[in-house]
Amino acid sequence: MPDDIPLFEIDWDESDVANVVDSIERGKFWAKGPYVSEFEDRLGAYLGVDHAVVVNSGTTALVTALESLGIGPGDEVIVPPFTFIATANVVELVGAEPVFADIERETYGLDPDAVKNAITESTAAILPVHVYGSVCRIDELRAIADEFDVALVEDAAAALGARLDGRNAMTFGDMAATSFCQNKIITTGEGGAVLTDDDHLANQARLYRSHGRVPGNEYFESAGSGEYVSVGSNYRMSDMSAALGCAQVDRVSELVDRRRDVADRYSRAIADLEGITPHDGHPDGRHVYQIYGVTLDERIDRQSLIAEFDRRSIASKVYWDPIHLSEYYRETYGYEPGSFPVAEAVAERVLALPMHPDLTQAKIDRVTDVLSAFSQK
Repeated sequence: MPDDIPLFEIDWDESDVANVVDSIERGKFWAKGPYVSEFEDRLGAYLGVDHAVVVNSGTTALVTALESLGIGPGDEVIVPPFTFIATANVVELVGAEPVFADIERETYGLDPDAVKNAITESTAAILPVHVYGSVCRIDELRAIADEFDVALVEDAAAALGARLDGRNAMTFGDMAATSFCQNKIITTGEGGAVLTDDDHLANQARLYRSHGRVPGNEYFESAGSGEYVSVGSNYRMSDMSAALGCAQVDRVSELVDRRRDVADRYSRAIADLEGITPHDGHPDGRHVYQIYGVTLDERIDRQSLIAEFDRRSIASKVYWDPIHLSEYYRETYGYEPGSFPVAEAVAERVLALPMHPDLTQAKIDRVTDVLSAFSQK
């Protein structure tokens, strides 16, 4: 019986272990220690942004960004229906209303024309997603946000290292958020970050992640209770998680290059297979392949393909079902099938294949042999 091929594996080395041990052996400040600031500095330097504010998940990063912009009840935020459900949920969590706009077929990101049609007097922000690790049409969405004087917040959970015309994702919006969940480009187990060049917004983010307490007046470092100037929550990243982040971010360029090499070998292997199309993303972008996705045409039964992968101990996954057709959004807002036809059509045909930087050629061959067999049916 061949070894299982999981959907992903975490890349780690001795520097990850050494950093975490160092944080633990310090014997203090496990919740807020020097690795947090160091990780923020290294992340900001890699992306070329003035401020990186690390938090405890990609979801709380998005909440923090919206809260920092003052978005709340009475506001609308335009989001895609084809994304992880957190993209819409965070809008609900701050008391605003998510307004869906359809996606386009090349990047699977928000369709700029659909976004324009969705803007109303209540629109406060556009929240696009860089799908699977490819930039969406973020330059066009930036122009729309400027035209209508609304905020642009990038959901770049999967896109650390992705670029458009040489410019990093997370540098187009007023704010951006990324994720360090276990399957992302770099990982702290769970974790996330808010990115911005705006000093005021960065300060608001730092306040919100730590109960509204003024930074520099840390709770256990003084006899007093600290100064609280706004309402906030506890979204802080632990020092041990940040220690992992410091080691991981030092390897991000290498990790991206290795992912792109795996993706290139996949794409060459399936280039001539009928009915199976890799997600290449933006034609002028640099895809980092946090997810290696393919789109299947009508000739290939997706559930049968998934079952065959499972029989051969190969993982696969559907990313994602349309958010607007999930129970909560369907019942709350009355969405029905056909509301966003492109997103629904794409969601019915996509499939994610195993992807990680150390995926061997032998395992790639095992995956693509199954795809080849289905292509020829």
